[in-house]
Amino acid sequence: MEVPGLAHNITSPLSPCEGMIKDLSLDAIQLCERDGSKSQDGSSSEMEELPVPQNIKISNITCDSFKICWDMEPRNKERITHYFIDLNKKENKNSNKFKHKDVPTKLVAKAVPLPMTVRGHWFLSPRTEYTVAVQTASKQTDGDYAISEWSEIIEFCTADYSTVHLNQLLEKAEVIAGRMLRFSVFYRNQNKEYFDHAREAQENRMLQSVKDNSGSHGSPISGKLEGIFFSCNTEFNTGKPPQDSPYGRHRFEVRADTLFNPDTNLYFGDFYCMYTAYHYVILVLAPKGSTGDEFCKQRLPALDITNNRFLTCKKGEEGDGSLVFHHAQDVILEVIYTEPVDLALGSVAEISGHQLMSMSTVNAKKDPSCKICNISVGR
Repeated sequence: MEVPGLAHNITSPLSPCEGMIKDLSLDAIQLCERDGSKSQDGSSSEMEELPVPQNIKISNITCDSFKICWDMEPRNKERITHYFIDLNKKENKNSNKFKHKDVPTKLVAKAVPLPMTVRGHWFLSPRTEYTVAVQTASKQTDGDYAISEWSEIIEFCTADYSTVHLNQLLEKAEVIAGRMLRFSVFYRNQNKEYFDHAREAQENRMLQSVKDNSGSHGSPISGKLEGIFFSCNTEFNTGKPPQDSPYGRHRFEVRADTLFNPDTNLYFGDFYCMYTAYHYVILVLAPKGSTGDEFCKQRLPALDITNNRFLTCKKGEEGDGSLVFHHAQDVILEVIYTEPVDLALGSVAEISGHQLMSMSTVNAKKDPSCKICNISVGR
């Protein structure tokens, strides 16, 4: 966490930014309730002399930081030595006071010129709504503080992972991807009613839907990118798709080159696990120039379709123009195709295996404690 010190930032004792640590001692970050009415020594006269922060503004919001500034009346402004920043997840605003809190209630910062940056992956999470309020404070000779009234409460929401964070996830995923296995089809499992509906109500097409909230909480594609999920993993001993699926007993199969070819861009979307040994990598296939392609260009790391650790498309050695496809062996790939797919391009058949519901990743929550697939930013 960074909050202002000599470098205009408040930094927690857990911060990797060593130059900031001396500016805030361990006891400067406290868990305490906001009373908004009394100074820390019980006196109200000192409190009333300090200006109350007004017109609070939040800017430069990222997935684990924000800048904050406000206006103050000039009276006794020179007496201010510290700012108290009350930061809470909005969803926990009225929670049981005895319940463990997800974030510290009060951050104590040295008074420095505004705006200041508040940064901390251990208490700020991506895509999360927070409330913030501020007090001004004057540290007394006995160590106590005289404080102002609390400011108004402001709400804001942190941002998605940036491409910098996604590249960190990408590098972690590459470490465990394993060797590449050949495959020839993409497939999608659903129940019979899904395919009947596609034929009867959607002109024989599978249509895109908005991606759910599975995976990393900060993923920029969750709840935003429209597409159709496909799989491509094969069984090691047969080289064919597995006969079990968590999503339904009917399977649509389509030749790999129908969805994945030199006219397709490939993007890395996420890397996560669900409290199990299995790790998942989300990839996006977007025809060049499509709406999905433009969305991904602005948010996701692009992959070379002929040379990456997850999913490749290369020209075959026969010289006949055919394409050869490989997928990573040691991760489960979830491939999102961003355009509608006509059922006439492939075939639908019933699988012989079981519907393993426990393997479903629909709205699955990422394990925040896994050292393999987490990065040092809000989960």
